[in-house]
Amino acid sequence: MKAVKLYEPGNIQVEEVEIPSLSIDEVLIKVKAVGICGSDIPRALNKGAYYEGLTLGHEFAGQIVECHSSVKGWKKGDRVTVAPLVPCRRCQYCEQGNYSLCKDYNYYGSRTDGAMADYIKVDYKNLLAIPNNVTYEAGAMVDPAANAVHGLWRGKLATDDTAVVIGLGAIGLFAVQFARQMGAKKVIAMDIFDEKLEIAKELGADMVINSMNEDPIDVLSGIQVDFVIDTSGSPIAQNIAVSIAGKLARVVFLGISNSELTLSRKAVDKLLRNEIQINGSWNSFSNPFPGGEWTYSIQLMGEEKIKTDPIVSHRYKLTETPEVFNKIKHKELVFNKILILPED
Repeated sequence: MKAVKLYEPGNIQVEEVEIPSLSIDEVLIKVKAVGICGSDIPRALNKGAYYEGLTLGHEFAGQIVECHSSVKGWKKGDRVTVAPLVPCRRCQYCEQGNYSLCKDYNYYGSRTDGAMADYIKVDYKNLLAIPNNVTYEAGAMVDPAANAVHGLWRGKLATDDTAVVIGLGAIGLFAVQFARQMGAKKVIAMDIFDEKLEIAKELGADMVINSMNEDPIDVLSGIQVDFVIDTSGSPIAQNIAVSIAGKLARVVFLGISNSELTLSRKAVDKLLRNEIQINGSWNSFSNPFPGGEWTYSIQLMGEEKIKTDPIVSHRYKLTETPEVFNKIKHKELVFNKILILPED
């Protein structure tokens, strides 16, 4: 089979490798669609892999083609998506059901071989069935959808909240939709690209702000903002998130920045005077594993209440993956969700 291998930052190769053989509790999946996550980009281009020759890819869906004899409840032909975290199930956080905080985890596409390949073997406990009316492409986006849900739940988004979503990648665009489904009174979307703002309007945003062209602090000065979620990880956006929050608002930082955060004097004053809560959000897993974030996302996709097609900006063949990362490196793509389709 073919697999996309990462050797060191920028050295990405498509190679012929053996189809994985199964161990106890594992199934073999024929990969139908796999997404490029925002976390894959620094891994592939800057930080490198946990070990040389890692197969990338943790957002994926496919069809079971083989099950180990120990596996019960699953069969050849089942359509599935896969939660990429493999928790230890022994640490204090796993025992609490806080699997996102596991101290000794494994992770498909990060710490063990992932799904940018024709086939992948996974533990059956990581499987979730996808309905027949949910495409494999949509199934590959349950992961970012679940991340959005986790962030909204972390900040306790409430019915009748006015919510602001900053950063309109895949997670942000899912957050716009789920905020609406969870009963937000008004959903405001913010980004620096008009193309993404147009998609947000299509997906239900009541108001959009291009923060390159207008100051969101001024635009929202007369609006009581109850909830803000930043999926961009930009320190500028994080400062904006606190600055636009109203009294007793909840702010969620979900986007990874790897940067220092310095709040302005006015933002700190608002944080104190408005008694704003700031919440971190990490990954998407809860009890029972992999969590309600995943089952809720699949449920709403199956009910056709969550759209995925408008979020997909590009589709590529597996053999084109190294060139895709090269285009990202040289900023030749403006993208939302990029999907790799091994069979195409």
